[in-house]
Amino acid sequence: MEGSNTYLIRPNHQHKFKSAIVKECVREIVRERLSGLRYDPEEVPELSRSLAEGIKDKVKDAGFDRYKLVVQVVIGEQRGQGVKMSSRCLWDADTDSYAEDVFINDSLFCVVAIFGIYYY
Repeated sequence: MEGSNTYLIRPNHQHKFKSAIVKECVREIVRERLSGLRYDPEEVPELSRSLAEGIKDKVKDAGFDRYKLVVQVVIGEQRGQGVKMSSRCLWDADTDSYAEDVFINDSLFCVVAIFGIYYY
């Protein structure tokens, strides 16, 4: 409708960022792309970018309208060490959320965090 107001201060319930759905999207892509892959430091930068783009596209297709998506992918060599990662965001606890997932095989680890920030 031409000239209609599209200003929404809160998302409709069906379009609210749902961490469980997003985590499944992340898990599916990461396992599909990284299962059986060996760590190669030369390939990690492009692989990280490619994973982040693929995850962002899949989550957008899940229908979270009006969300700005921020995807962070960290890939490293698996040597039995522990890895800790944290992030902070300013957000509206009623509308914004995040999902995270960790993938580990014999050769590499991958930590993914995705933030959904609602904009109006």
